[in-house]
Amino acid sequence: MSHPRDRVLTVYGRKPLLEALQDPTLSIERLLIAKGARGEAMDDILKIARQRGLKIERATPEAVTRISRNGRQDQGVVADISAPKMRPLSALIEAGGPARLLLLDGLTNPANIGLILRAATAAGLEGVIIPRRGSPEVGPLVIKASAGVAFKAPILRVGTAGEAAAALAEAGFILLGLDAAGEHGLFDFEIPPRVAFVMGNETSGITPPVAARLSGALSIPMQGGVESLNVATAATLVCFEVRRRGAMPPSP
Repeated sequence: MSHPRDRVLTVYGRKPLLEALQDPTLSIERLLIAKGARGEAMDDILKIARQRGLKIERATPEAVTRISRNGRQDQGVVADISAPKMRPLSALIEAGGPARLLLLDGLTNPANIGLILRAATAAGLEGVIIPRRGSPEVGPLVIKASAGVAFKAPILRVGTAGEAAAALAEAGFILLGLDAAGEHGLFDFEIPPRVAFVMGNETSGITPPVAARLSGALSIPMQGGVESLNVATAATLVCFEVRRRGAMPPSP
């Protein structure tokens, strides 16, 4: 099921919003500024917003905080920004065809999510599934870690990681976890045309509802006594291995 906010990212704070306003490729859907908000950065926000012909809504600080949900850091300004490549997971499934995806299962660190979005977008993956429940908000912390790429990343939304795993399995996707004890190596395993690589929680790994849907696990070979990699680093390796395989000519 889609959600009304599956097409926009909410940004708050004067510096993040100013950076977004200065990017002419980003479409600002709504701009809300607290009554009485003043300062040099606010003057710049108002100037650029007027130059872009944006409608500026004034509201009480409490109303701004109800939208930002972060009264300590919103600094009296919040905006909804269109994310053109963000859509429900169901839309990708219904479209059919091959797709290589990442499913983020219980990740809690916004910085990891931002780095993963940046890597997946750079490598050309078709989507990164970020559940609405059990994941941090795709907000300023994620956007900052992605260096702004989150606005244009192929984000796929769904209620929970378990719901995503069930829908993908039913649609014929192969779900593969990343595990140091995985039975196949990432660099020599034949990657299916419809596959979702599952990146589990930073400490507890993949949740039981998702683990029950896995077809197998892939390992990343390690040396020097290193047991594992940060989840964002592991996801980056997956993304670019998929890209490398896609760039290679088909086997005879």
